[in-house]
Amino acid sequence: MKKSSLLSVVMMIVFGGFVFLFQEVAGQGPMGFSVGLKKDRLEILFATKKVADFVFADPKILRPYFSNLLLPSGFKVTRNHPPIAATDAIDHDTMHPGIWLAFGDISGTDFWRNKGRIEHLKFVEEPKAGMDLIVFATESRLLTEAGKEICKMRNNIQMRARPSGYLLVWDATLKSDDADFSFGDQEEMGFGARVATALTEKASGVITSSVGLKSAKTTWGRGASWCDYSSTKESKEGITLMASPLNFRESWWHNRDYGVFVANPFGRSAMKQGAKSLHTVKKGESFRIVFGAMLHEGEGYDAAKEFQYFSELAK
Repeated sequence: MKKSSLLSVVMMIVFGGFVFLFQEVAGQGPMGFSVGLKKDRLEILFATKKVADFVFADPKILRPYFSNLLLPSGFKVTRNHPPIAATDAIDHDTMHPGIWLAFGDISGTDFWRNKGRIEHLKFVEEPKAGMDLIVFATESRLLTEAGKEICKMRNNIQMRARPSGYLLVWDATLKSDDADFSFGDQEEMGFGARVATALTEKASGVITSSVGLKSAKTTWGRGASWCDYSSTKESKEGITLMASPLNFRESWWHNRDYGVFVANPFGRSAMKQGAKSLHTVKKGESFRIVFGAMLHEGEGYDAAKEFQYFSELAK
């Protein structure tokens, strides 16, 4: 008897103010990634299960970020956003929303502590959702507290389904056609995440770096290609943050036992690794940095192998 082939259809549905794009396979329902677009965020799902929110407009957090990221099992791997007082430490609620790229000093303006604004302008590439990949690109402008533009930033974002979870790649290019701009030297610079309360070193977790060091205290300020913040339980839920080998400089790590960790290629003096840094981007030139976040679970996870996979994507 001849087998009938499954029909794959890309569909769009409007529901509750969201526009959902997904791929449906006949007889199986929605498969792979889908995305819901609202005025302030994208809601990302996989096989109809929530994975994350990408928030691009927030009156309190003045920069784009991912929040409430979940593993395939449904385990929320980042701290609740906003934090729940009975469950979470509620410190830095507007600075540590989940996963973010932020800068404590660009030409004297602080985008980490929400003094300056990274203002979303548009999607230069609309979200495209497939079976194992979702991609989109945004354009933003970095504004001083007085509203003066320092530069523009393009974020190329992708999320991929992987055997152990989901890989998020954040590829940012900053450029100004009007003037030079400079990255200063602080601890609070770069690509960061705040893990779920249950994963912190104050609970059951541990940080491990690519050079074999363990604990937030031991890895703080040290150079590494990646750091992993994971549970010590058999389920091994966690996040591996990764810095592309093609970035302008290696990353030092701002890691804390209460759940935050940050890949920081800018804060050489702040991280006690040498003379004070000031990295200047000349007018008309582009500055690109690429980072990854692997959201993972399961005993078979290998951070070093996942870093190699990420490094190929980041070229």
